[in-house]
Amino acid sequence: MDLISFFKVILITCFVFVPLERLLAVHPEQKILRRGWQNDLVYLFLNSALIKLGLTAIVVATFLGTRWLVPSSFQDAVAHQPYWLQLVEVLILSDLGFYGTHRMFHAIPGLWKFHAIHHSIEELDWLAGFRVHPVDQILTKGASLLPVVALGFSEVVIGIYAVLYQWQSVLIHANVRIGFGPLRWLFASPEFHHWHHSKDREVRDKNFAGQLSFLDALFGTLHMPQNKFPTQYGIDQPMPERYIPQLLHPFRHDGGA
Repeated sequence: MDLISFFKVILITCFVFVPLERLLAVHPEQKILRRGWQNDLVYLFLNSALIKLGLTAIVVATFLGTRWLVPSSFQDAVAHQPYWLQLVEVLILSDLGFYGTHRMFHAIPGLWKFHAIHHSIEELDWLAGFRVHPVDQILTKGASLLPVVALGFSEVVIGIYAVLYQWQSVLIHANVRIGFGPLRWLFASPEFHHWHHSKDREVRDKNFAGQLSFLDALFGTLHMPQNKFPTQYGIDQPMPERYIPQLLHPFRHDGGA
């Protein structure tokens, strides 16, 4: 995506979500320019290049490595399935990778140092999802893409998946009360993901899926009381407030304290 297209996408996202966050707010008292928005805007513009570079390296390495591990006849069979079926398979496979990696980032102290930056957000909105350490995002997204690339899914389907992932990521962090009805048990929603950002540590270690909430139900990590949202977000440990200090924070000896 070139720079002009990138700016267009950001503007469209603003025009969609800022009004929604006024009309359907979970927390109506929250300001549009809430605490930390400038810092998250820096993440939005500076992180993309770093993450793209890291993911490209993972995709290329996976593509080269699987040439000897996965028969080309199998990859051809996968790529020639109907697009709708491939998309279902990609959603499940990628979110299984996301779920497992995400859960490790919570369970392993060395990884939590990186992931804590994302959880340091105290007011969720459409911009909040972009506050992610590049190491965190590269490893988590890489784990999602690895099986999809290795098995030979169509580039068209992977592209559709990437667009769906990005828009859903913005939605589930947004300050919007949008109900999914019975589909809430299948797909991640704001109601689902806001609980993952709760300041309550016991609740925070729930709802690890990125797109498919039923994975948490399957693995016993679902927490989704109906029509309820957390009242407090964030973490109970010190965290710098600016971009560069936050990037360096996990490498400090006390970064996970």
